[in-house]
Amino acid sequence: MTTESPRWFKSSYSSNGGDCIEVAANLVAPLGVVPVRDSKNPGGPQLNASAAAFTAFVAGVKTGEFGAV
Repeated sequence: MTTESPRWFKSSYSSNGGDCIEVAANLVAPLGVVPVRDSKNPGGPQLNASAAAFTAFVAGVKTGEFGAV
């Protein structure tokens, strides 16, 4: 069991336009998850993606798999 708390951060590519997500990569090693939340609602719900799923998602974004944003 871990008592580790998420250490949230936004991407360095974030332009602070208000449409950002935050991730807490510090929980990958102890729990195998990457929590994701809406930066506008830090007290709201969070999605806990497996490390493998989050890695695949980021790779898909980088290769344009999801289209232009």
